[in-house]
Amino acid sequence: NKKLISVVQHSIMRASRVGSRAFVEFQPCQQHRATVLRATPLGFCRHWTYRTPIALIRAHGGHRTSMQSIHVTPAQHTSVSAASGVPPEVATVFKTADAICFDVDSTFCEDESIDELAAFIGVGEAIATMTAQAMGGVVTFQESLAARLGIMSPSAQIVEEFLSSHPPRISPGIPEIIAYCQSQGIQVFLVSGGFHQIIDPIAAMLGIPSNHVFANRILYNAAGSYAGFDPTCFTSRSGGKREAVQHLRATRGLQRVVMVGDGATDAEAKAPGGADVFVG
Repeated sequence: NKKLISVVQHSIMRASRVGSRAFVEFQPCQQHRATVLRATPLGFCRHWTYRTPIALIRAHGGHRTSMQSIHVTPAQHTSVSAASGVPPEVATVFKTADAICFDVDSTFCEDESIDELAAFIGVGEAIATMTAQAMGGVVTFQESLAARLGIMSPSAQIVEEFLSSHPPRISPGIPEIIAYCQSQGIQVFLVSGGFHQIIDPIAAMLGIPSNHVFANRILYNAAGSYAGFDPTCFTSRSGGKREAVQHLRATRGLQRVVMVGDGATDAEAKAPGGADVFVG
């Protein structure tokens, strides 16, 4: 309802001041019979919307009593272990999962790679607007992707030059989280509307197998000029992240999957046969 949305939005604004980036989790508070919004600077998300915390309220059983008791507190940075460096709030969400699927742009990495590539080419402002529309569900993702790539027309040489001059900025805490997941036998996947050409090297850097990356693929002709994108990739279309996660569950026998992201396309992955929990 409107009151719930208002309270949650206010809480998010307060949470965002705890750190420039925060992991947000709603937890039932037995002492006060309320829900506590806990913010931990980790680098998961850059864009805050009310859709994300509402989804988390639902994921935690819809605790909505005593709305005045919803408050923000800085999470303690006590590590699960000295080796992992992962706060217990994160481990609580992840520890029962078979797999964690991460969005890449503004989640796994600090940048929006398509926007950065567009700025490198010289069409950044127009592309940033289209990216925001795609993330918010204003236009279908495939329409936005086709339009953005059509404007950029990124050749193989341009992409190579971009990668050479723009090393990835991994979000704070991500390497530790990946190491923790791998130590616990939790599979890690990257599910992104970005491009294999940009994401695959990042995955390799952190020991994530190439067949654990679901992204779009830019196509080139024999001369290396831009020739479109592969329409068979799950994430080339709206609902593609949901399809990718459903495919993972069906083909790999996964029982519990967590999706971590910051956009409407990430939240869509929480669906029957898809992600069990969405963290934003």
